[in-house]
Amino acid sequence: MTDTLTLEVNDLEVDVLTGIYSEETHLPQPLRISIAADLKIQEHYDPDTPLEDSKNYMDLKHAATDALPEGVHFKLIEAVADQIIETLFLQDKTVLRVTVKIVKLLIAEKGEQIGITMSRNRK
Repeated sequence: MTDTLTLEVNDLEVDVLTGIYSEETHLPQPLRISIAADLKIQEHYDPDTPLEDSKNYMDLKHAATDALPEGVHFKLIEAVADQIIETLFLQDKTVLRVTVKIVKLLIAEKGEQIGITMSRNRK
């Protein structure tokens, strides 16, 4: 069994051009995005272990914000999740698995969370 470390960034609110219905296609809509990335773990972490022996949490945030191509319309939120996952795999070979949860905030009527969760292992 392989030991892993999971880095998480939860509940980022990001405006993304996404949707298939006419009322969704002309303006970005808010999505709540959470990301978990499983990494190869070091054998031991000493108090002075450098950041290079892990991964910066901000890389996860960057993949869901600045790394999403500006002006691109994603018909499906599945494509948004796929873009985030591929960005993290390209950034770092120690990333073994990524899970992305996306909630479409505008379609909730009574606070329910409607969206997807996509997980992918490195191939």
